[in-house]
Amino acid sequence: MNFPTIKIPITEIPLNKSVRLFIKREDLIDPEISGNKFWKLFYNINHYLERNPKNPLIITFGGAFSNHISAVSALGKNLGIKTLGIIRGEELQQKWEQNPTLKFASSNGMDFRFVSREEYRNKVSLTKKLENEFPSSLIIPDGGTNNLAVDGIQHMLSSDTKSFNYLCTAVGTGGTIAGISKFAGDDQKVLGFKVVDDNSLKTKISELSGNENFSLIEADFGGYGKINDENIRFINWFSAEFGIQLDPIYTGKMMQKVFELIDEGFFPENSRILCFHTGGLQGIEGANEMLKKQNRTVIINRNGL
Repeated sequence: MNFPTIKIPITEIPLNKSVRLFIKREDLIDPEISGNKFWKLFYNINHYLERNPKNPLIITFGGAFSNHISAVSALGKNLGIKTLGIIRGEELQQKWEQNPTLKFASSNGMDFRFVSREEYRNKVSLTKKLENEFPSSLIIPDGGTNNLAVDGIQHMLSSDTKSFNYLCTAVGTGGTIAGISKFAGDDQKVLGFKVVDDNSLKTKISELSGNENFSLIEADFGGYGKINDENIRFINWFSAEFGIQLDPIYTGKMMQKVFELIDEGFFPENSRILCFHTGGLQGIEGANEMLKKQNRTVIINRNGL
């Protein structure tokens, strides 16, 4: 993987408030390997290829609509490397072709292995089996989070991000906030907006980052992968108002919570707040299919994905 050739823009969101809000468009790095997924994979794949493995194979884990599965499949296609997705939920084996994310991953050449939720939770045992079966493979954890991923996230920070008082990101597996925490300036506060109910995240992030300069804020709005009508309303309003598409699982919930905190006076006057757009737009199609089945309002997808 090479460094992006484009400069990632930082766009101000006009608020007419006592604070200033900006969004860094990491989603624009690559149309298929976008946002934090690009940087989480960056060192993982480059270190792996430096070893010149025989019969290279990338193995990773994810659920039915995983951004990580989608990104790894696209990376494998781009590099001409085989990929294998370990997919949570045996029931998907008979209907994966109806799933936009898995269908896209398959079109990129990714093979699947569907496992039960119980087996999926026991990652240590499952990973050991895969290491024995595919000894020359690169096995990347669920969500791409490991130490190399954390080091890759440093490239989301630059001289352009040093002037901000607050650095904000959505939190799933914890790798992105760990990287931001590890490489943030001493005077910067890092806020992570949890979209999952995982009480182990704080400890995990601290271990990965080596710092305690972050706070976690609940932003699951009913649970991971759950989309309520207020989420949809906010995402559609934000897109129409500011011309920026948000995804319903991560950035949409983060930005919705940030707006609530601003209205509540959480941020001191004259604060400069930077939110990272970490991609995930591929999940909109699957979300809309679910919403249509429920006869609910859909997300207006201005990116055409």
